[in-house]
Amino acid sequence: MPLVLIIEDEEPIRRFLRATLEANHYRVKEAATAREGTLLSVTTYPDVILLDLGLPDGDGLNVTRSIRKESRTPIVVLSARGQESDKISALDAGADDYLTKPFGVGELLARLRVALRHANAATGRDSSGSAEVPLYECTADARTLRVDLSARLVFVTDQTSASQNAARRQVRLTPMEFKLLAYLVKHAGKVLTHQMILKEVWGPQHIADVQYLRVYAGELRKKLEIDPAQPRFLVTEPGVGYRLTEGDANTDANSRVPRP
Repeated sequence: MPLVLIIEDEEPIRRFLRATLEANHYRVKEAATAREGTLLSVTTYPDVILLDLGLPDGDGLNVTRSIRKESRTPIVVLSARGQESDKISALDAGADDYLTKPFGVGELLARLRVALRHANAATGRDSSGSAEVPLYECTADARTLRVDLSARLVFVTDQTSASQNAARRQVRLTPMEFKLLAYLVKHAGKVLTHQMILKEVWGPQHIADVQYLRVYAGELRKKLEIDPAQPRFLVTEPGVGYRLTEGDANTDANSRVPRP
């Protein structure tokens, strides 16, 4: 069973998280301070870390940086700080994801699965020694999006279509649209800042061209989403960037973690 390290100073939240995680077949270690959490991160070898930013003996951003010097263990930040600047700072410091309290248990478990899959994929290689090319598939409402990066093919399937032949159709993308989608697919489920995407897709000289990215994201939504105005696949993280939904987007949002 995967081991989750919880670094959180609020005991009621730690108890809630432990009960939730153990009920879903995770092992749990707990730390109430930055010092204890940093130590356990390198001595217990967790598979994923849940980190609160507001710790009594140090800022969670510094904890993130310290852990990153020693380990690539996925870090999911859980914080009451909901400002865009806080999210960007955490991601820039090395966090893999960010959830604002209160959040749904279903969403937390989904983000944990994403973090673990990315950690496992980071060591996955094909016979040539290259990183394995992913096949992406996600269902939202009545539509399934499927992306085959190796074949450079994109399909959408609408389950409500009366004709099975008409239900599935290939989506034609421009080379730059596909390059953007491919980068999102390789990091599906993760929050990607505008700067991360611009640097990797267009190059470091374009990291300030956020409006340029928004135009391309809008074009992708027109081609992939049922309702581009209410996207389910390519989700905006306001003021931060984008996240490509992974797995089944029709998740249960009930049962929320308590506020600190």
